[in-house]
Amino acid sequence: MGASGSPAKDREVTVCLAGDVMLGRGIDQVLPHPGDPQLAEPWVTDARAYVEMAEAANGPVPRPTGYDRPWGDLLEELRATGPDAWVLNLETSVTQADSFAPGKSVHYRMNPANLPCLTAARPDVCVLANNHVLDFGRDGLAETLGSLRAAGLRTAGAGGDAAEAWRPARVALQPPSSRGGSASRHGPRLLVFSVGLPSSGIPLDWAATPDRSGIALASAPSPAAAADLVARIRGARRTGDLVAVSIHWGSNWGYRVPPEHIRFAHDLVDGGADLVHGHSSHHPRPLEVYRGRLILYGCGDLVDDYEGITGHEQYRDDLRLLYTACLDKDTGALRGLRLTPFQARRLTLHRARLRDAHWLHAALTQRGAPFSAALAVGGDGALTLSSGRHEV
Repeated sequence: MGASGSPAKDREVTVCLAGDVMLGRGIDQVLPHPGDPQLAEPWVTDARAYVEMAEAANGPVPRPTGYDRPWGDLLEELRATGPDAWVLNLETSVTQADSFAPGKSVHYRMNPANLPCLTAARPDVCVLANNHVLDFGRDGLAETLGSLRAAGLRTAGAGGDAAEAWRPARVALQPPSSRGGSASRHGPRLLVFSVGLPSSGIPLDWAATPDRSGIALASAPSPAAAADLVARIRGARRTGDLVAVSIHWGSNWGYRVPPEHIRFAHDLVDGGADLVHGHSSHHPRPLEVYRGRLILYGCGDLVDDYEGITGHEQYRDDLRLLYTACLDKDTGALRGLRLTPFQARRLTLHRARLRDAHWLHAALTQRGAPFSAALAVGGDGALTLSSGRHEV
């Protein structure tokens, strides 16, 4: 999704980022082609129960609904922004397979016939190194990859073998002279690497190997794992390319960022990454600007069926964020950041109220030490980066 603009804009690359997009389970059930609703969860055995919980909390949900409805007001924001690249974590298998992965209590499955819901948002990259893409085994993964490929969607982080799983997605970045036209096949690109860590709940045997499908899985956020990723970055990068590393890591709840995550992210930036895109937490976690580069430690969920599920209300997981980062096209340094808040109600995204934006601001700054005093709330409710950036 490219955009034309002023000379200042021609010196920037705009990247939109989001956390977990879960189009399976309850979301799949309200779309035009609901798949098999059977679940293997300890307490819920029918995916339609999640729709009923959402309706009990906030009111009726149309069934079937349009493919674009789960995205709601987010689509307008994307159209207005016109990013050069738009990256999300697709945390759903796209398959009709019925073999539930053993040892897991939650499985996400979306009917491939409902893929127009995903293409309605026109993501440039779907990262897949997460703890749900193999929820229906390696046959389900093969169908997922084939379905996404047939829909014209780029992926990173999963593949038929280790080489494919670790290969970055490549998004052409149009140089100023070709804005509005086709970018040169030899021009600058955004390379998006996707990697998962076991701390997010990924089984170790999901790792891709030279002769087995799976995901790009690092055993730990260690200096050795960072060095391996840095070597991959240097091997794939061409002059003019920018690099984002998307990481699925950590627990679902809480604002504390583990020291080993901080060290891992810093090692990646020191080795050449221009952006670190972290996700797995169900709510937004603190962010950092380190050596002029943006590090998102946890983007929170974007689209899911969690309405009406109780137990963690203090984290306000009904509030969702779209992150828009403006990077210097020559250096990769962060030039601007906008966080647009939404609220999930009736399985769609609505613009969040100003008071909710202030709640998010407090959560990300007051609870986000040591990465405090980096954001300000504007009159439109968006959070933007202030001059008081936290640098290490």
